[in-house]
Amino acid sequence: MAAIVAVSSLTPLHAQTFVPTLVPPAPAGINTPRSGANTDTSDTSIPAISEIIIEGTQRIEPNTVRSYMRVKPGDRMAPELVNDMLKALFATGLFADVTIRREGTALIVRIVENPIINRIAFEGNKRIKDEVLQSEVQLRPRIVYTRTRVQSDVKRILDLYRRGGRFAANVEPKVIQLEQNRVDLVFEIVEGPETGINSISFIGNRRFSDRALKSVILTKESRWYRFFGSSDHYDPDRLTFDRELLRRHYLKRGYADFRVLSAVAELTQNRQEFFVTVTIEEGERYKFGSADVVSKIAEVEAEQFVDLIEMDSGDWYDTEPVDDTALAITDAVGNLGYGFVDVRPKPKKNREDRLINLVFEIEEAPRVFVEKIDIRGNVRTLDKVIRREFRLVEGDAFNASKFRRSRDRIRNLGFFRKVDINTVAGTSPDKTVVEVDVEEQSTGELSIGGGFSTTVGPIADISIRERNLLGKGQSLSASFQISGATQEFDISFTEPYFLERQLSTGIDLFHVSEDNLEDSSFKSKRAGLALRVGYEINELLSQEVRYSFRREAVEDVKDEASQFIKSQAGTFFTSLVGQTLIHDARNNRADPTEGYFISLSNVLAGFGGTEHYLSSKIDGSYYYSFTDDIIAGLTGELGHIFGIGDEVRINDRYFLGGDNLRGFESRGVGPRDSVTDDALGGKSLFAATAELSFPVGLPKEFGLTGAVFSDIGMLTGAEDDGSQILDEASIRASVGFGVAWRSPAGPFRVDFALPLVKEVFDNTEVFRFNFGTRF
Repeated sequence: MAAIVAVSSLTPLHAQTFVPTLVPPAPAGINTPRSGANTDTSDTSIPAISEIIIEGTQRIEPNTVRSYMRVKPGDRMAPELVNDMLKALFATGLFADVTIRREGTALIVRIVENPIINRIAFEGNKRIKDEVLQSEVQLRPRIVYTRTRVQSDVKRILDLYRRGGRFAANVEPKVIQLEQNRVDLVFEIVEGPETGINSISFIGNRRFSDRALKSVILTKESRWYRFFGSSDHYDPDRLTFDRELLRRHYLKRGYADFRVLSAVAELTQNRQEFFVTVTIEEGERYKFGSADVVSKIAEVEAEQFVDLIEMDSGDWYDTEPVDDTALAITDAVGNLGYGFVDVRPKPKKNREDRLINLVFEIEEAPRVFVEKIDIRGNVRTLDKVIRREFRLVEGDAFNASKFRRSRDRIRNLGFFRKVDINTVAGTSPDKTVVEVDVEEQSTGELSIGGGFSTTVGPIADISIRERNLLGKGQSLSASFQISGATQEFDISFTEPYFLERQLSTGIDLFHVSEDNLEDSSFKSKRAGLALRVGYEINELLSQEVRYSFRREAVEDVKDEASQFIKSQAGTFFTSLVGQTLIHDARNNRADPTEGYFISLSNVLAGFGGTEHYLSSKIDGSYYYSFTDDIIAGLTGELGHIFGIGDEVRINDRYFLGGDNLRGFESRGVGPRDSVTDDALGGKSLFAATAELSFPVGLPKEFGLTGAVFSDIGMLTGAEDDGSQILDEASIRASVGFGVAWRSPAGPFRVDFALPLVKEVFDNTEVFRFNFGTRF
């Protein structure tokens, strides 16, 4: 029957549990010499060893044991060499116990071999999978068992749980003895509860309350509503980063002398909670004083860069515009042909007036060239996909600004979980090697979504996408969406670097069915393809040119529909070319808080097909943050379309209301048949929104924000074909408020809007909401 033995750090295990005494007492028959005794192995008074007998071996050959010993038959062994031999044998890790004795002239070495691990198992682990634990421990099946290695692996497992916020975890290793000197090793794990944060306290803060500072750091106090995240579990690395977040917070607001004196986390006796105490020294608040540019390069005039200074005298001191100014000057000097330049802001504090005067010094940097770009860690992604994002190539003069842009471009690919780019010394002092270490992540996406909108009713969609096809950076996607009013199917392929040039090309295939019976008394279908070519003009400006051919049909027109809509029934073909010019200076494309965006689109139809028209549209947005949480946004669109020898069909017209003009129904504004109330669309569109979003006073983890807004718009341009068409070229306006929730199931938005300016034939709507998610 197998025996189970617990491995304790306090209870030594002997022959049965394979834990020896490191240096045993001197064996019988061998006397340990006194200090200064004769240790010469050639001493003739010490009998020579006639033979060495190895006892107790099972797997290990006796000659292997002899190879670790410093004596051989015929030698005269001095007594003090016994300890050296014992230490050498134990150091191999192969033996649990070793005894040495002499019988006459024979040297007897008896060993107890350490067992071999047959199997490693984990019990009690629910939060961490066996595969993760197995990759963490160093012991493996068919490896020699030692107690030291077991205790080392216990520590590794505990560290893994502590990184996951479970400081009360306990690991007890147990050994199951098997035949043939084999063992099964079982790690019995008691995971314990997650170690939360009972409270976070700040000492030394006078300018900002504890509540304000808690909103700055990532570490949060344990609360019932934080069950979706781990920010309320103690993490020493997170707490270290919190020190940096506090420093940035204070420096951004003028506290140039700010310091974090200590950040201490104390664990309660039951090991289930931490008390975090952060001690800070705020210092005085400073404003910007004077700012100037000085050039130490004879050919470079400093005056031409003064306009690049972003801060004004009297503004509160902030490191962000200082860094931005240094980068802007570096780029400007580099554009003049100076590849080796260093711009350093030199602050000088005036403590009496609490001012910081700045001088940006332009100096020549050491002449360094890029010797090599070494890319590592990309198993699937081809090297060229990464290299083509570099603004530097091998042989170029090293430029810090281009280096940073290259790093950002690689990260923006979205192919890698981690991107580290560093420079190391090259083969000579004027050369540097750029090392790129990446960690790939999954680039395939399967999305299944659902939701509800007051515009189109219930929504369901499914899409599959590969953003890095075959490791070449290509994108292939297919999607299908169905709602109460729309069914759409799309297939899209994009090659971002056509013919190895910075030229994006793509093709789209689509089929769309729309039900407009309620608003305009007809249904429509649209199917076709589009070809795209896009390129970057600079880091902010890009352009896309496209060609599209589609078949469109207006069908199932109601008998009581407007005469204009009845005249639209049938099938027609559109062949068009278009372009879009985009200037995007937002700080974040997904969730902007600063910057602006503007695009200009033009479409010309008539290159074949049955339709002929020209349309132009301009879209723009601007964002400004009063604080980190209070964001103002202005968005607008202006468009016009006119037929070239033909009437503009209803499918190509603009519609207004709903999402682009709240307070009015979808298609609720614009030209309308006075008899049938059908929305006819317009040829001239204007819409704009001003919105202020702000926190609602709840913790950020709730994901709730409030907003107040005002929408204005106008839609006009219907032809009088004999029916009674209502068309007023007048501004409509509304005001309202809304609540947005980034719920775990997807974004949710509710708006309440009150129309202030409207026409009597407009269809209004006070309440509106959208909810959707993808998994």
